[in-house]
Amino acid sequence: MNVPLLDLHPQMSLFRDQIVEAVTSVIDSTRYILGSEVSRFEDEVAAYCGTGFGVGVSSGTDALLASLMALGIGPGDLVLTTPYTFFATMGSILRVGARPVFADIDPETMNIDPGHVERILAGQGADRQRIRAMVPVHLFGQCADMGRLLELADRYGIPIIEDAAQAIGAQYPVVEEGTVTWKRAGAMGALGCFSFFPSKNLGGIGDGGMVVTSDPELDRILRSCRNHGAEPKYYHSRIGGNFRLDPVQAVVLSVKLPHLEKWHRARRHNAGLYREFFDQAGLTDNPVVLPREAYRGVDGAAEVNYHIYNQFVIRVPDRDRLRSFLQENSIGCEIYYPLCLHQQACLA
Repeated sequence: MNVPLLDLHPQMSLFRDQIVEAVTSVIDSTRYILGSEVSRFEDEVAAYCGTGFGVGVSSGTDALLASLMALGIGPGDLVLTTPYTFFATMGSILRVGARPVFADIDPETMNIDPGHVERILAGQGADRQRIRAMVPVHLFGQCADMGRLLELADRYGIPIIEDAAQAIGAQYPVVEEGTVTWKRAGAMGALGCFSFFPSKNLGGIGDGGMVVTSDPELDRILRSCRNHGAEPKYYHSRIGGNFRLDPVQAVVLSVKLPHLEKWHRARRHNAGLYREFFDQAGLTDNPVVLPREAYRGVDGAAEVNYHIYNQFVIRVPDRDRLRSFLQENSIGCEIYYPLCLHQQACLA
Protein backbone atom coordinates (compact mmCIF):
# COMPACT_ATOMS: atom_id res chain seq x y z
CA MET A 1 0.00 0.00 0.00
CA ASN A 2 1.32 3.43 -0.99
CA VAL A 3 0.61 6.33 1.40
CA PRO A 4 1.78 9.59 -0.22
CA LEU A 5 2.85 12.58 1.84
CA LEU A 6 0.50 14.71 -0.25
CA ASP A 7 -2.20 13.54 -2.65
CA LEU A 8 -4.08 16.29 -4.48
CA HIS A 9 -6.13 13.93 -6.66
CA PRO A 10 -9.18 13.60 -4.36
CA GLN A 11 -9.58 17.36 -3.98
CA MET A 12 -9.03 18.06 -7.66
CA SER A 13 -11.47 15.32 -8.65
CA LEU A 14 -14.13 16.84 -6.41
CA PHE A 15 -13.85 20.35 -7.89
CA ARG A 16 -12.55 19.58 -11.37
CA ASP A 17 -15.67 20.65 -13.26
CA GLN A 18 -15.94 23.95 -11.36
CA ILE A 19 -12.25 24.64 -11.83
CA VAL A 20 -12.30 23.85 -15.55
CA GLU A 21 -15.32 26.12 -16.01
CA ALA A 22 -13.66 28.95 -14.05
CA VAL A 23 -10.35 28.65 -15.90
CA THR A 24 -12.13 28.44 -19.26
CA SER A 25 -13.93 31.69 -18.46
CA VAL A 26 -10.57 33.38 -17.93
CA ILE A 27 -9.24 32.00 -21.22
CA ASP A 28 -12.34 33.15 -23.08
CA SER A 29 -12.18 36.62 -21.53
CA THR A 30 -8.68 37.26 -23.00
CA ARG A 31 -7.92 39.30 -19.84
CA TYR A 32 -4.88 37.51 -18.47
CA ILE A 33 -3.25 40.06 -16.14
CA LEU A 34 -4.96 40.98 -12.86
CA GLY A 35 -8.57 41.95 -13.64
CA SER A 36 -11.89 41.39 -11.90
CA GLU A 37 -11.14 37.77 -10.97
CA VAL A 38 -8.09 38.80 -8.96
CA SER A 39 -9.93 41.74 -7.36
CA ARG A 40 -12.80 39.47 -6.31
CA PHE A 41 -10.45 36.92 -4.77
CA GLU A 42 -8.54 39.68 -2.95
CA ASP A 43 -11.80 40.86 -1.40
CA GLU A 44 -12.75 37.28 -0.43
CA VAL A 45 -9.45 36.65 1.36
CA ALA A 46 -9.53 40.03 3.12
CA ALA A 47 -13.06 39.30 4.37
CA TYR A 48 -12.05 35.82 5.50
CA CYS A 49 -9.04 37.17 7.41
CA GLY A 50 -10.81 40.19 8.84
CA THR A 51 -8.61 42.81 7.19
CA GLY A 52 -9.44 45.83 5.09
CA PHE A 53 -7.43 44.86 2.03
CA GLY A 54 -5.91 41.94 0.18
CA VAL A 55 -3.25 42.28 -2.52
CA GLY A 56 -2.73 39.27 -4.76
CA VAL A 57 0.87 38.49 -5.66
CA SER A 58 2.73 35.82 -7.59
CA SER A 59 3.91 33.69 -4.66
CA GLY A 60 4.30 33.57 -0.91
CA THR A 61 7.93 34.56 -1.40
CA ASP A 62 6.91 37.66 -3.33
CA ALA A 63 4.33 38.45 -0.64
CA LEU A 64 7.22 38.75 1.82
CA LEU A 65 9.38 40.64 -0.65
CA ALA A 66 6.67 43.16 -1.51
CA SER A 67 5.87 43.64 2.18
CA LEU A 68 9.49 44.45 3.00
CA MET A 69 9.58 46.87 0.06
CA ALA A 70 6.34 48.52 1.18
CA LEU A 71 7.87 49.21 4.59
CA GLY A 72 10.97 50.69 2.98
CA ILE A 73 13.31 47.99 4.30
CA GLY A 74 16.63 48.04 2.47
CA PRO A 75 20.43 48.02 2.66
CA GLY A 76 21.80 48.58 6.15
CA ASP A 77 18.58 47.53 7.85
CA LEU A 78 18.16 44.52 10.13
CA VAL A 79 15.06 42.33 10.29
CA LEU A 80 14.32 40.14 13.30
CA THR A 81 13.06 36.66 12.43
CA THR A 82 13.29 32.94 13.16
CA PRO A 83 16.07 30.63 11.96
CA TYR A 84 13.69 27.66 11.71
CA THR A 85 11.46 27.99 8.67
CA PHE A 86 11.45 27.73 4.89
CA PHE A 87 14.25 29.61 3.13
CA ALA A 88 11.97 32.25 1.57
CA THR A 89 11.66 34.11 4.88
CA MET A 90 15.38 34.82 5.02
CA GLY A 91 15.82 34.99 1.25
CA SER A 92 13.35 37.85 0.96
CA ILE A 93 15.16 39.83 3.65
CA LEU A 94 18.48 39.36 1.87
CA ARG A 95 17.01 40.25 -1.53
CA VAL A 96 16.07 43.77 -0.38
CA GLY A 97 19.61 44.23 0.91
CA ALA A 98 18.78 43.88 4.61
CA ARG A 99 20.24 41.35 7.03
CA PRO A 100 18.36 38.84 9.19
CA VAL A 101 18.79 38.80 12.95
CA PHE A 102 17.78 35.42 14.33
CA ALA A 103 15.91 34.97 17.59
CA ASP A 104 15.80 31.44 18.98
CA ILE A 105 12.68 29.27 18.86
CA ASP A 106 10.43 27.82 21.53
CA PRO A 107 11.46 24.12 21.59
CA GLU A 108 7.86 23.03 22.19
CA THR A 109 6.01 24.95 19.46
CA MET A 110 9.03 25.50 17.17
CA ASN A 111 7.84 29.09 16.69
CA ILE A 112 9.94 32.15 17.49
CA ASP A 113 10.56 32.66 21.22
CA PRO A 114 9.25 36.07 22.41
CA GLY A 115 11.61 35.92 25.38
CA HIS A 116 14.66 35.86 23.13
CA VAL A 117 13.09 38.52 20.90
CA GLU A 118 12.78 40.75 23.96
CA ARG A 119 16.40 40.20 24.96
CA ILE A 120 17.55 41.19 21.47
CA LEU A 121 15.37 44.30 21.36
CA ALA A 122 16.41 45.34 24.86
CA GLY A 123 20.07 45.18 23.86
CA GLN A 124 22.24 48.21 23.38
CA GLY A 125 24.36 49.37 20.48
CA ALA A 126 24.02 50.31 16.84
CA ASP A 127 22.63 46.98 15.70
CA ARG A 128 19.57 47.29 17.95
CA GLN A 129 18.80 50.67 16.43
CA ARG A 130 18.97 49.22 12.91
CA ILE A 131 16.24 46.60 13.49
CA ARG A 132 13.45 47.92 11.27
CA ALA A 133 10.92 45.06 11.24
CA MET A 134 10.03 41.70 12.74
CA VAL A 135 8.94 38.64 10.72
CA PRO A 136 7.51 35.88 12.92
CA VAL A 137 6.47 32.68 11.13
CA HIS A 138 3.31 30.77 12.02
CA LEU A 139 5.02 27.44 11.53
CA PHE A 140 3.20 24.30 10.44
CA GLY A 141 -0.20 25.99 10.84
CA GLN A 142 -0.04 27.30 14.43
CA CYS A 143 0.32 30.99 15.24
CA ALA A 144 3.38 32.29 17.02
CA ASP A 145 2.79 33.98 20.39
CA MET A 146 1.46 37.16 18.81
CA GLY A 147 0.25 38.71 22.05
CA ARG A 148 3.78 39.05 23.39
CA LEU A 149 5.27 39.87 19.99
CA LEU A 150 2.77 42.66 19.36
CA GLU A 151 3.50 44.14 22.78
CA LEU A 152 7.22 44.16 21.97
CA ALA A 153 6.60 45.60 18.51
CA ASP A 154 4.57 48.42 20.03
CA ARG A 155 7.12 49.08 22.76
CA TYR A 156 10.02 49.37 20.32
CA GLY A 157 8.15 50.86 17.36
CA ILE A 158 8.86 47.96 15.01
CA PRO A 159 6.24 46.79 12.49
CA ILE A 160 5.41 43.09 12.22
CA ILE A 161 5.14 41.22 8.94
CA GLU A 162 3.38 37.93 9.67
CA ASP A 163 4.73 35.07 7.59
CA ALA A 164 1.52 33.06 7.50
CA ALA A 165 2.46 31.05 4.41
CA GLN A 166 1.55 27.81 6.21
CA ALA A 167 -1.27 29.20 8.31
CA ILE A 168 -4.12 30.79 6.36
CA GLY A 169 -7.16 30.58 8.64
CA ALA A 170 -5.22 29.74 11.80
CA GLN A 171 -6.37 31.75 14.81
CA TYR A 172 -4.71 33.24 17.87
CA PRO A 173 -6.41 34.13 21.19
CA VAL A 174 -5.99 37.87 21.79
CA VAL A 175 -6.88 38.74 25.40
CA GLU A 176 -8.18 42.26 26.05
CA GLU A 177 -9.61 43.23 29.44
CA GLY A 178 -10.16 39.59 30.31
CA THR A 179 -12.03 38.81 27.09
CA VAL A 180 -10.65 36.39 24.51
CA THR A 181 -11.00 37.32 20.84
CA TRP A 182 -9.69 34.86 18.28
CA LYS A 183 -7.96 36.67 15.42
CA ARG A 184 -6.80 35.12 12.18
CA ALA A 185 -3.20 34.77 11.11
CA GLY A 186 -2.15 37.71 8.97
CA ALA A 187 -4.61 40.14 10.55
CA MET A 188 -2.60 41.06 13.63
CA GLY A 189 0.59 42.63 12.29
CA ALA A 190 1.02 45.54 9.90
CA LEU A 191 1.08 43.04 7.04
CA GLY A 192 0.27 39.36 6.66
CA CYS A 193 1.70 37.10 3.95
CA PHE A 194 0.18 33.92 2.51
CA SER A 195 1.30 31.30 0.02
CA PHE A 196 -1.02 29.38 -2.28
CA PHE A 197 1.60 26.81 -3.29
CA PRO A 198 -0.26 23.57 -4.12
CA SER A 199 0.75 21.87 -0.85
CA LYS A 200 -0.84 24.57 1.32
CA ASN A 201 -4.26 24.11 2.96
CA LEU A 202 -5.55 26.56 0.35
CA GLY A 203 -3.47 25.65 -2.69
CA GLY A 204 -3.62 26.71 -6.32
CA ILE A 205 -2.57 24.89 -9.47
CA GLY A 206 0.74 26.73 -9.46
CA ASP A 207 2.38 29.54 -7.51
CA GLY A 208 0.40 32.34 -5.91
CA GLY A 209 0.37 34.52 -2.82
CA MET A 210 -1.44 37.31 -0.99
CA VAL A 211 -0.62 40.18 1.35
CA VAL A 212 -3.36 41.38 3.69
CA THR A 213 -3.40 44.63 5.63
CA SER A 214 -5.83 47.10 7.15
CA ASP A 215 -3.60 50.09 6.38
CA PRO A 216 -4.81 51.90 3.23
CA GLU A 217 -1.40 53.47 2.63
CA LEU A 218 0.36 50.10 2.73
CA ASP A 219 -2.31 48.71 0.42
CA ARG A 220 -1.59 51.49 -2.07
CA ILE A 221 2.17 50.95 -1.93
CA LEU A 222 1.83 47.17 -2.25
CA ARG A 223 -0.23 47.53 -5.42
CA SER A 224 2.51 49.73 -6.84
CA CYS A 225 5.29 47.37 -5.72
CA ARG A 226 3.70 44.33 -7.38
CA ASN A 227 3.64 46.20 -10.71
CA HIS A 228 7.25 47.39 -11.04
CA GLY A 229 6.63 50.33 -8.71
CA ALA A 230 4.28 51.98 -11.19
CA GLU A 231 1.74 54.51 -9.89
CA PRO A 232 0.03 55.17 -12.27
CA LYS A 233 1.01 53.02 -15.25
CA TYR A 234 4.39 53.95 -16.76
CA TYR A 235 5.16 56.35 -13.89
CA HIS A 236 7.50 54.78 -11.36
CA SER A 237 7.96 56.40 -7.97
CA ARG A 238 9.70 53.33 -6.50
CA ILE A 239 11.44 50.11 -7.51
CA GLY A 240 9.08 47.16 -7.43
CA GLY A 241 8.82 43.95 -9.37
CA ASN A 242 6.56 41.74 -11.44
CA PHE A 243 4.66 40.22 -8.51
CA ARG A 244 1.10 40.06 -9.91
CA LEU A 245 -1.28 37.21 -9.07
CA ASP A 246 -2.44 35.34 -12.17
CA PRO A 247 -6.24 35.37 -12.73
CA VAL A 248 -6.14 31.64 -13.47
CA GLN A 249 -4.86 31.01 -9.95
CA ALA A 250 -7.37 33.50 -8.54
CA VAL A 251 -10.41 31.70 -9.96
CA VAL A 252 -9.14 28.28 -8.86
CA LEU A 253 -8.59 29.57 -5.34
CA SER A 254 -12.01 31.25 -5.31
CA VAL A 255 -13.57 27.85 -6.01
CA LYS A 256 -11.70 26.33 -3.07
CA LEU A 257 -11.91 29.08 -0.45
CA PRO A 258 -15.52 28.36 0.69
CA HIS A 259 -14.41 24.83 1.66
CA LEU A 260 -11.33 25.86 3.64
CA GLU A 261 -12.92 25.73 7.11
CA LYS A 262 -14.17 22.20 6.46
CA TRP A 263 -10.67 21.14 5.42
CA HIS A 264 -9.16 22.70 8.54
CA ARG A 265 -11.56 20.70 10.72
CA ALA A 266 -10.68 17.52 8.84
CA ARG A 267 -6.96 18.10 9.39
CA ARG A 268 -7.48 18.62 13.13
CA HIS A 269 -9.57 15.45 13.22
CA ASN A 270 -6.79 13.52 11.48
CA ALA A 271 -4.22 15.01 13.86
CA GLY A 272 -6.37 13.75 16.74
CA LEU A 273 -6.34 10.26 15.24
CA TYR A 274 -2.55 10.36 14.98
CA ARG A 275 -2.36 11.30 18.66
CA GLU A 276 -4.76 8.53 19.60
CA PHE A 277 -2.83 5.90 17.66
CA PHE A 278 0.55 7.02 19.04
CA ASP A 279 -0.92 6.86 22.54
CA GLN A 280 -2.37 3.38 21.98
CA ALA A 281 1.04 2.21 20.78
CA GLY A 282 2.70 3.58 23.92
CA LEU A 283 4.90 5.94 21.92
CA THR A 284 3.62 9.34 23.07
CA ASP A 285 6.33 11.71 24.41
CA ASN A 286 8.88 8.91 24.55
CA PRO A 287 10.29 8.21 22.03
CA VAL A 288 7.90 10.23 19.84
CA VAL A 289 7.41 13.92 20.69
CA LEU A 290 4.12 15.06 19.19
CA PRO A 291 3.31 18.65 18.12
CA ARG A 292 2.20 20.86 20.98
CA GLU A 293 -1.18 22.54 20.59
CA ALA A 294 -0.36 25.76 22.41
CA TYR A 295 -3.85 27.30 22.39
CA ARG A 296 -6.15 24.31 22.59
CA GLY A 297 -7.03 24.95 26.24
CA VAL A 298 -8.00 28.60 25.74
CA ASP A 299 -11.66 29.66 25.96
CA GLY A 300 -13.43 29.11 22.66
CA ALA A 301 -10.74 26.90 21.14
CA ALA A 302 -13.19 24.12 20.30
CA GLU A 303 -14.93 26.41 17.81
CA VAL A 304 -11.87 27.91 16.08
CA ASN A 305 -8.71 27.02 14.17
CA TYR A 306 -6.22 26.94 17.04
CA HIS A 307 -4.08 24.84 14.67
CA ILE A 308 -4.64 24.03 10.98
CA TYR A 309 -1.95 21.35 10.64
CA ASN A 310 -0.37 22.21 7.32
CA GLN A 311 2.09 19.60 8.56
CA PHE A 312 1.99 17.13 11.45
CA VAL A 313 5.61 17.22 12.59
CA ILE A 314 6.97 14.79 15.18
CA ARG A 315 10.40 14.51 16.78
CA VAL A 316 12.20 11.22 17.33
CA PRO A 317 15.69 10.28 18.56
CA ASP A 318 16.73 8.50 15.32
CA ARG A 319 15.11 10.61 12.64
CA ASP A 320 16.99 9.35 9.60
CA ARG A 321 16.46 5.70 10.47
CA LEU A 322 12.71 6.25 10.88
CA ARG A 323 12.56 8.15 7.61
CA SER A 324 14.29 5.30 5.78
CA PHE A 325 11.90 2.77 7.32
CA LEU A 326 8.85 4.77 6.27
CA GLN A 327 10.14 5.28 2.75
CA GLU A 328 10.96 1.58 2.39
CA ASN A 329 7.34 0.87 3.29
CA SER A 330 5.95 3.43 0.81
CA ILE A 331 4.80 5.84 3.53
CA GLY A 332 5.38 9.43 2.51
CA CYS A 333 7.35 11.66 4.88
CA GLU A 334 9.70 14.61 4.80
CA ILE A 335 12.12 16.41 7.10
CA TYR A 336 10.96 19.89 8.13
CA TYR A 337 13.70 21.24 8.05
CA PRO A 338 17.07 19.52 7.62
CA LEU A 339 19.00 22.75 8.26
CA CYS A 340 18.24 25.95 10.12
CA LEU A 341 18.63 29.12 8.08
CA HIS A 342 21.85 30.24 9.74
CA GLN A 343 23.39 26.90 8.69
CA GLN A 344 22.72 27.38 4.97
CA ALA A 345 25.78 27.57 2.73
CA CYS A 346 24.78 30.94 1.24
CA LEU A 347 25.40 32.56 4.64
CA ALA A 348 28.81 30.97 5.09
